[in-house]
Amino acid sequence: MSGPGGGASLSAADLVVLAGCALLLGFLAHARRRGAGRDYLLAGRTLTLPAFVATLVATWYGGVLGVGEYSYLHGLSNWVALGGPYYLAGLLFAFLLARRAREANLVTVPERLLRDHGPGVAAAGSLLVLVNMLPGAYLLMLGVLAARALGISLVAGILLAATVSFAVVAGGGFASVVRTNAFQFVLMYGGFAVILPFAWRAAGGLEGLRSLPPAMLTWDGGLGVQAILVWYVIALQTLVEPTFYQRCFAARDPRTARRGILWAVAFWVLFDGMTTLAGMLARVVLPSLPRAVEAYPALAEAVLPPVLLGVFYAGMLATVMSTVESYLFVAATTLGYDLPRVWRALRGAPVPPPDDRVDRPATRRGLLAVTALATALAFSTDSVVALWKTIGSVITPALLLPLLGGFHSRWRAGRVATLVSIVGSALLALGWAGAGAWRGDGPFLGIEPIFPALGFSVACHLPAWLGCQRSSAQKTPAARSRR
Repeated sequence: MSGPGGGASLSAADLVVLAGCALLLGFLAHARRRGAGRDYLLAGRTLTLPAFVATLVATWYGGVLGVGEYSYLHGLSNWVALGGPYYLAGLLFAFLLARRAREANLVTVPERLLRDHGPGVAAAGSLLVLVNMLPGAYLLMLGVLAARALGISLVAGILLAATVSFAVVAGGGFASVVRTNAFQFVLMYGGFAVILPFAWRAAGGLEGLRSLPPAMLTWDGGLGVQAILVWYVIALQTLVEPTFYQRCFAARDPRTARRGILWAVAFWVLFDGMTTLAGMLARVVLPSLPRAVEAYPALAEAVLPPVLLGVFYAGMLATVMSTVESYLFVAATTLGYDLPRVWRALRGAPVPPPDDRVDRPATRRGLLAVTALATALAFSTDSVVALWKTIGSVITPALLLPLLGGFHSRWRAGRVATLVSIVGSALLALGWAGAGAWRGDGPFLGIEPIFPALGFSVACHLPAWLGCQRSSAQKTPAARSRR
């Protein structure tokens, strides 16, 4: 029986491995611990450094099939284009935002927008966060892997992936996500550690890599500077990424948040090295794959014996599922926790403090709704990379400056200007992307939508920035005279 792309379903021994991993995952998800206050949403703000690193690393690396496709086609460039921008963005977050985020003592990104900019901005921001956190692309990838492993249809694979992810997250909230992410962290590294020696031998080692097309051994993969630089702009999405903020809010202290992100960057560098090498070895072993997105599973099926093949599939599934779980929980929190509070603020009613007795059932109801929405999104698209790029191009320019303005008052515009910036940037990026898709010949006017949207956001904030500079210049003489 065949799964998507012609890959054979796994052997009985491999399925036993997957079943064992699934049982352990379920145990971790439902091994609840009782706590007070914000336990369901933030695990009591008790994340230690190892837990912080494991959950962040696993969450921020869900696009394993996309990475396989890119490294199969463009080789070493995967490390530069899909890795390097996010390392830099992660370092920026660690040094500029992590400590401040933890010291804010908040629960969510929309709560931050509500405090800094008022209910109008928080309402627009909440809707954007909700859209951003719907893991449709990742559910699609998880469904593809499940279908290929089990020999079932893609529809059944997506439904199975959505059901299991919902059950894991619903168990104990953020604490369940952290516990399962730690196990998934081990699986994702273990899976690629298993396949690399077998693939290296099958490819003929260094001699095999030298046989690759020369462009695959260059820094840009033959794509050119502009194609690489655009990812360095898209990576700014890291600075508005709700899962980063959530983990900082949940960290035991500000030092844990900063050090955790630095350690996470180091682990991402290592994992990108493993995945890039695996993709290049797949190109040597299987040079004529009809679909590059199948590089990793096809390589595993070609070189791994039973049991180890199951271990590798468990690693791939864990890599994607960790992101699905985290995104579902943030989306559920936005729907069940943030939007009711923002609605109260818009009506002028007092916003209640976090209360686990209320937030837990509301978030679970939200989880059911967002799982259904994400599943529908997975059914509606067949291009993971296109979905990533479109959502990133809309969300990043809309939220970047308003969120940064919460950390640095000089970057903050007024409430009206910030609201215009968020709504206008999102609509401009969406319209620009739509125009390019309608024409069907690349980005509209040859410009990626993220650039005009960022320009619009800067234009909305510029008067406030110039006003701050004038105010500072006027105060300087008086300050000097007092000395």
